Amino acid sequence: MVVKNVCCIGAGYVGGPTCSVIAWKCPDINVHVVDKSEMRIKQWNSDKLPIYEPGLDDVVKECRGKNLFFSSDIEKGIKEADLIFISVNTPTKTFGIGKGRAADLKFVEACARKIAEVAEGHKIVVEKSTVPVRAAESISHILSANTRPDVSFQVLSNPEFLAEGTAVTNLLYPDRVLIGGEESAGGDEAVAKLMWIYTHWVPKEKIVTTSTWSSELSKLASNAFLAQRVSSINAISAVCEATGADVSQVAAAVGLDSRIGPNFLQASVGFGGSCFQKDLLNLVYIAECLNLPEVAMYWQQVTDMNEYQRTRFAKRIVECLFNTVTDKTLAVFGFAFKKNTGDTRESPAIYVCSHLLEEGARLNIYDPKVEPKQIEHDLTSSSVTDDPERVQKLFSTYSDPYEAAKDAHAIVVLTDWDEFKNFDYKKMLDSMKRPAFIFDGRKMLDHSALIKLGFHTETVGKRFARNALLRASGEHFPAFSWTP
Repeated sequence: MVVKNVCCIGAGYVGGPTCSVIAWKCPDINVHVVDKSEMRIKQWNSDKLPIYEPGLDDVVKECRGKNLFFSSDIEKGIKEADLIFISVNTPTKTFGIGKGRAADLKFVEACARKIAEVAEGHKIVVEKSTVPVRAAESISHILSANTRPDVSFQVLSNPEFLAEGTAVTNLLYPDRVLIGGEESAGGDEAVAKLMWIYTHWVPKEKIVTTSTWSSELSKLASNAFLAQRVSSINAISAVCEATGADVSQVAAAVGLDSRIGPNFLQASVGFGGSCFQKDLLNLVYIAECLNLPEVAMYWQQVTDMNEYQRTRFAKRIVECLFNTVTDKTLAVFGFAFKKNTGDTRESPAIYVCSHLLEEGARLNIYDPKVEPKQIEHDLTSSSVTDDPERVQKLFSTYSDPYEAAKDAHAIVVLTDWDEFKNFDYKKMLDSMKRPAFIFDGRKMLDHSALIKLGFHTETVGKRFARNALLRASGEHFPAFSWTP
């Protein structure tokens, strides 16, 4: 049962934290995380890790150089390992068949070919990346087609169920660990060895074993179900704004039903991150390929609703600011797709900011963890603008939120960082243009207090009667009525 050496190909958001926790909880196992990016490996070996996750720094510092190693020597890592995780990116295809929906497995295939080329002895290859159903079969075909007399392989599926911002906690106290393997003696033995690693800290009853294909589909289905809940409550938020209901009250009432529960019923500007959108589109593509158009249309609507919510919020900002934001300064608080991470992949902030920049707004962007270069890359990418030079002139990044709000016409909250709740908004109001607006895309601020201070306050899924009273009394200029 003993596994002495583990190699993880891919030092990203999944491979880095996962293998760091394995090294921490399994001091008897040597863990090598390898990546072809010299820069990324250099960052993992430095005091400033390439990703931000609460608690990750302490884990890495305790194990690095003892039984946790980061290297760009991929071949050595493969040769020495008993078990190899494939944890590389599987982005949505940007061209060719399945463009915009299908997962691009070129990096997974490259890993399989490299393993087949340099492996010695018996290896357990574990598919950690999120992949389409039956991707493990493709890996097995590549490995078996290149098998040498002294080399053999078993391929497992072990999808990750991590939420960025709580990845270390999710790894230490998982709801479940899912392992899929071939239904054979060799497959059972490989599953048992991977189970042995996890049982160093995970109770056996939380380790679930399935067929490889069920394991792969379970990952896609889990993310699809979670995204569906977000889009469902966001759809209700539009109804609430049109009728005068409060989406928070509706969500609380719905969540009390034990069959539904309260999780993922927080209305917002929309979901983001590397998984939900990608996995939904992948599921849509799989359904289309299997000639299941009704299934494909069902899941497509989940991502369509998310896009609608982002666009709806951006249009609301423009309409409230007297139907124009041209040359107006807006302070944007938050650019990461959620709090406690510096990840901006598919962040709603990218799309809302791009819409505002297209309208000619000037944006002062503050985020406590996202690097200015990343913000620049996201907003000037060819996927969001045809004129990056124009966009570059319209936004600035700030390290001080109070400076970002100075002389601004409005504040736009796009990430749910806890620190935003504790800002001195009276101080910000005093330095802003009047009338001052605040648009809370995360439903996280004290709206009553903001209205009392003098902000015209807008949020998702609720209309404020006091805003209307202030307008009627002449204390505020009227905002244009907004129709979803």
